[in-house]
Amino acid sequence: MPHSVSLISTIAIGLGLALVFGFIAARLRLPALVGYLLAGVIIGRYTPGFVADAEIASQLAEIGVMLLMFGVGLHFSIDDLLSVRKIALPGAIVQIVVATLMGMGVASGFWGWSLGASLVFGLSLSVASTVVLLRALESLGILDSFTGKIAVGWLVVEDLAMVLILVLLPPLAGYLGGSGAGVAASRDLPLWQTLGLTLVQVGGFVALMLIVGRRVFPWILWQVARTGSRELFTLCVVAAAVSIAFGSAALFGVSFALGAFFAGMVMRESEFSHRAAEESLPLRDAFAVLFFVSVGMLFDPRVLIVHPFQVLAVVAIILVGKSIAAALLVLLFRYPLHTALTVSASLAQIGEFSFILVNLGMTLGLMTVEGQNLVLAGALISIALNPVVFRGIEPIRAWLLAKSAYARKLEQRDDPFAELPMSTDARYLSRQVVLVGYGRVGRRIAAALAEQEVPYVVAEQNREIVERLRADGVAAVSGDAADPAVLIQAHIARARLLVIATPDTLNVRQMIDTARMLNPEIEIVLRSHNEEEARLLEQAHAGTVFLGEKELASAMARHVLERAVR
Repeated sequence: MPHSVSLISTIAIGLGLALVFGFIAARLRLPALVGYLLAGVIIGRYTPGFVADAEIASQLAEIGVMLLMFGVGLHFSIDDLLSVRKIALPGAIVQIVVATLMGMGVASGFWGWSLGASLVFGLSLSVASTVVLLRALESLGILDSFTGKIAVGWLVVEDLAMVLILVLLPPLAGYLGGSGAGVAASRDLPLWQTLGLTLVQVGGFVALMLIVGRRVFPWILWQVARTGSRELFTLCVVAAAVSIAFGSAALFGVSFALGAFFAGMVMRESEFSHRAAEESLPLRDAFAVLFFVSVGMLFDPRVLIVHPFQVLAVVAIILVGKSIAAALLVLLFRYPLHTALTVSASLAQIGEFSFILVNLGMTLGLMTVEGQNLVLAGALISIALNPVVFRGIEPIRAWLLAKSAYARKLEQRDDPFAELPMSTDARYLSRQVVLVGYGRVGRRIAAALAEQEVPYVVAEQNREIVERLRADGVAAVSGDAADPAVLIQAHIARARLLVIATPDTLNVRQMIDTARMLNPEIEIVLRSHNEEEARLLEQAHAGTVFLGEKELASAMARHVLERAVR
């Protein structure tokens, strides 16, 4: 085949096989990423048949990295991260350190690897895939739950840590035994000078993006949106992502990943950020597929036969070591057993950042081909098994609760915020409103109740929010309102009204059943996300159901009629 069409053949065959194997993986109830990686293995140089152009695939993968990180930055919410910062920040950092040390210990202690190779190997095993996690949480319907927010916040901290590592690893490569391009030059400088120069460059880029970029790029996006051209808007979004990533590497020496991440962050400042995410999604998905295909091309399946025990060790670190470490950390922060199991399952896989780290390690001469294959094997196996791990949460939890008194104690933590203080005023204990959830909707309801001096008690899973409410003098209890103990502590038996304002409608039935059992006369008000769910709740006489789109349409219609009849 002539060289002039190698780009076309790589894209065509790569995407075609990714579609076939992604479809097969989805039918087998596995993540589609498994199919994309297998497609790459088939067109790689280690398997017979068509071999794609590795150089072209590598450049396509770089674009995929840019667009993946742009998407991460575009959806990065500082508010969501701050709401779970007390567990996500220390938990993610400690878990990264523990997993890295486990990987380094195995690689250097048992396999005799160098310090640099062991470090890159350990770091690659320490970070989970945000893509895999989000799709798992969405399939379970718990993405908007508090447990889901902890898991996502945890991975956001991991992603930020990995972005910093991608920045610091090249200047440190010379001191870690690296032999790649540009490493010798960095080794000639003192360590403090190398790190200082790198941090100055990164600091200059970050300052430029936060001070200038967050004003300039949203303004440019607004000007393009005013033209009314959809293709120009999409072009603007993609051009900003790729151009900022390339410019940051060329001018400041930072990675494509960091540049694209900050491109997404500054674009988020625009009121068109949601539209930018939607318009760029198809292209991001397509290049993300090519990224995973190109990663699969690097994998040599013979590692499964030649080094089976090493592969098992890698999988054990990912599935067992990381999971146990994460679960213990969550329990240490006094969260219940179910939250600990969910977070540990979320981290029992590795993905895109692991691939980026391994590729960087190969470029810097730190990572060996054997190490690369072991990480890729661990990624393939852990991603394939992740749905099974999630499905095992409830059976494992039920078994632990049935067999272990200590597990039952962990499920019902002795939380000082799980009970109302003895000093709580009597007006919050009778004829009060019990408000479940203190998110965007719950806060507005609480403000309206406070304005009319109606006593209310908040039941909220986020202990940090409960702690803040207590400090402000608001009666609040910590815990999942699906647990009868939480509603009992909110004195539901003597309440006038139960308002369920949480976006997590998975356990609404349990809340209603508990409230009705303890207080048959209580009035219940709840929210719903779709018409089918609202209809089923109304048929079950669950209470007064408010549907978001319906209430928005009613409010807009009232305003239009008021203006129209003047």
